[in-house]
Amino acid sequence: MNINLTLIGQSITFLLFVWFCKAFVWTAIRSAMDEREAQIADGLEAADRAGRDLELAQEKATQQLRKAKEEAASIIDAANKRATQIVEEAKDTAREEGDRLKVAAQAEIEQEANRAKEQLRGQVASLVLAGAEKVLESSIDEAQHKALVEKLAAGL
Repeated sequence: MNINLTLIGQSITFLLFVWFCKAFVWTAIRSAMDEREAQIADGLEAADRAGRDLELAQEKATQQLRKAKEEAASIIDAANKRATQIVEEAKDTAREEGDRLKVAAQAEIEQEANRAKEQLRGQVASLVLAGAEKVLESSIDEAQHKALVEKLAAGL
């Protein structure tokens, strides 16, 4: 066997093998690698998008929580103001009712005082007549003198 011929044969076989691999195997491997690279790039892009979406969602949740807290605080403030207003209205109503009762009681006291005065005038007139009758030891015309004593008592 001749070494040169073997070397040439092996070189031709190797070139045919390289051409075959490049034509059929390499294109399939390269397309699979390109496809895998695209999938990885899409996955990384999706992960970045998901990270940004997560940050936006967290920021939005924080804003909504802050809004809810502010709204709750304003509702509590409004409720406290309304409670204070209701208490003040109740105080005013109670004060008005007390004033009305006070005026009614004063009117009733005045009526009772007037009745007592009239009753006392009547009793004073009777006592005066009885006293005058005893002093004079004579009978006095009661109707005539009663009118006179009532005038006198009215002057008191």
